[in-house]
Amino acid sequence: MKLEQQLEKLAELGLPLNDGITVDDLLYSFDREDYEKRPFDLILLVLGIEVEREPWGRFVSPRAWNFDTECIYSTGDYVRIVKRLCELSGDPGYLTDLSDYVNLESGDAWLKYNKNDIKRDWNIEVSDDWADLMTVFDIMNDIERDGKRFYFKDNGQSMVLFYLDPANIAELNELSGDALKPVNPE
Repeated sequence: MKLEQQLEKLAELGLPLNDGITVDDLLYSFDREDYEKRPFDLILLVLGIEVEREPWGRFVSPRAWNFDTECIYSTGDYVRIVKRLCELSGDPGYLTDLSDYVNLESGDAWLKYNKNDIKRDWNIEVSDDWADLMTVFDIMNDIERDGKRFYFKDNGQSMVLFYLDPANIAELNELSGDALKPVNPE
């Protein structure tokens, strides 16, 4: 299946490219044959990355993120995670009054935010520079709404996260050989 056909189908299923992102941006990182020999495999990983050429800092898709779980170094890192998860959900301001504290040396970390005027206060387990996935999964639970959920595609020490409704995931899994799993299985 041609790369363009894969992209068209992904857009229909709620995974469009960000404005200004082109096929040429995708072909900068991988050859066309790599995308087309296993349809819906490589492209699902690439949707979650940033474009690997100038101008820098452009995500390929607004509904996918390659979340490297070895990403905690200092205060602000959990706030950054929360903001990106909210962006994936389509509502960057969904969780408000974000603040965090991280001290890897002392092993102290916490995260605070409001969800619909309900204060959330998380004590975070510190494990070197690895994100506390239980806390991250709880944050995702707080963001999930309107039938949509977070799903992931394994990518080694990282995971590509998607925020979609179950019907679109079912069709996407049919196309991709069940590549996507729910983050918080029911």
